Amino acid sequence: MSLKLGDTAPDFTAKTQFGDIAFHDWAGDNWVYFFSHPADFTPVCTTEMGRTAQLAKEFAKRGVKPLGLSVDSPEEHVEWIKDVNETQHTQLEFPILADEDRKVSELYGMIHPGESETASVRSVFIIDPNKKIRLMMTYPMSVGRNFDEILRVIDSLQTADKYGIATGADWKPGDAVIVPPSVSTEDARKKFDNVEVVKPYLRYTNL
Repeated sequence: MSLKLGDTAPDFTAKTQFGDIAFHDWAGDNWVYFFSHPADFTPVCTTEMGRTAQLAKEFAKRGVKPLGLSVDSPEEHVEWIKDVNETQHTQLEFPILADEDRKVSELYGMIHPGESETASVRSVFIIDPNKKIRLMMTYPMSVGRNFDEILRVIDSLQTADKYGIATGADWKPGDAVIVPPSVSTEDARKKFDNVEVVKPYLRYTNL
């Protein structure tokens, strides 16, 4: 299956260190940060799992539930989490899928043979409360994720959904936003307090 933005995130049932979860039921009305790892007890993965745990409050205040995936067993996850907590000075409390048969990895296209025939690469899926895939990113095995960017993307998506705007390069919360081409300048001025017209197609406003 080749997933695309806007597709419904495939549902599945899988084991975690907390027991089985049915993905759509588990997600509920929340956003989901779904991310995969090549394997337990590997260095880059350990830092990423730790960073996700450290950012638990940041994800929670955005209504986002983190969900990890590795191709190892629940028992191995439990032992590895001890290392994550110790070395990254945190407390990991989110579920990690135990994708030993690679079914979820294959379902989401997380196996890239050019990187590994058996291990999932560092994939990221941001999934909204309607179970729609809103963002996909794939990192090579040797590159750890940028969590500032992951949170920024979530902020951008949620802001765009709320206000019907777009965000420019390097946008951060509090920066000016872009009026999309589908909205006329006249309508934009009715909707927003101020609209700066740089070009007919490039218009900024502040929220």
